[in-house]
Amino acid sequence: MQRSFKQAVQYQEGRKVRNTRNARAMQKNSKFGRKQQEESWQTAEVEALFRLANAGVRVPQPYICIDGVLLMELVTDAEGAVAPRLSDVILTEESAIADFNTMIRNIVRMLCAGIVHGDLSEFNVLLDAQGPVIIDLPQAVDAAGNNLAESMFARDVNNITAYYGQFAPQLLQTRYAQEIWMLYEDGKLTPETVLTGLFVEAAHEVDMDSLIDEIIAAEDEFYERQRARKERDDE
Repeated sequence: MQRSFKQAVQYQEGRKVRNTRNARAMQKNSKFGRKQQEESWQTAEVEALFRLANAGVRVPQPYICIDGVLLMELVTDAEGAVAPRLSDVILTEESAIADFNTMIRNIVRMLCAGIVHGDLSEFNVLLDAQGPVIIDLPQAVDAAGNNLAESMFARDVNNITAYYGQFAPQLLQTRYAQEIWMLYEDGKLTPETVLTGLFVEAAHEVDMDSLIDEIIAAEDEFYERQRARKERDDE
C-alpha cells in the first residue's frame, strides 16, 4: 500500500533515517524513495510492536519481517477463531466500561513508552478472550519528537471514548486525553498513575504589573481628556 506524501510528513516527523541517500530519495519522492518510504513504515511497525510488548501493552507478538511481510501472533477469541475487530462487537454497559478502562491503561503504557498510536479507533483493536488487543502500528509516532503528537493522542483517546460511550454513555463525560497528556508533559505519568477522567482548564494567571500599567494609562487618558475639555470650555 502506498501512503500519500501528506501522511508521510504527518506521521514520520521525528523519525530518524540513518542512510542519507535513502533520506534524500524519500524527500524527492522518487520510485526508490517511495520503496524506502514503505520499508520505513514496516520498520516502524516492527519496532513499535517490540517496544510496546516489552512495555506491557497488549499487542500481537511480532516474530519476523521478511520481504515486506510481517509475521506475528494470531490473535484468537475464546473458541480459537480469529478475534473480531472491536467495531464488530456489541458490548454490554459493564463490559464496555471494563474494556474501556483496559484500553486507557494500555494507552498510558504506550505513552510512557514514548509512542502515540496515531490512528487508534475501534477498527484497529481486536477483542480476544482476555480483552482488547491493539493492532496496526505502522503510523505510530514519537510522542516527544512529533509536533502533532498531542493532537494525535487526543484523537486516539477521543475515538476510543466515543466508541465505548455508545454502550456506556457516562464515559462520554470523561476527559482522559487532557488529563493524561498534562501528566505526561509534567513528567508525572507512569503506567501505575491513578487517573480520574477529570480535567479542569487552568485559569490564566493575571499579570498584575501589566494590569496596573493599563489602569494607570487609562486614568492618565481620562484626566487628559478632562483637561482638554476644560481648556476648550475656558476659551
